[in-house]
Amino acid sequence: MSAYIIVEIEIIDPVGYEEYKKQAAATVEQYGGKYIVRGGACETLEGAWKPKRIVILQFDNLERAKAWLNSPEYVEPRKQRRRTAKTRMILVDGL
Repeated sequence: MSAYIIVEIEIIDPVGYEEYKKQAAATVEQYGGKYIVRGGACETLEGAWKPKRIVILQFDNLERAKAWLNSPEYVEPRKQRRRTAKTRMILVDGL
């Protein structure tokens, strides 16, 4: 069953965040993940939620998603993300 990492992002350092995106993409691919959503227009349909940016990653299963997030290859990009953006992240089972 596929698993999805959904991230709400508020970029606080656009230049640094662009560097993060370059670093992170290779690690996502290395762990068999792919981007389903990577930014783009976001419209609130119900409620008060007003995210600035949404990213959705798809992995083969929960284990692969967690392996990517905690991988040695993602350590430095993760630090870069934390320096350049405020994030909220969840992991969900999919179909």
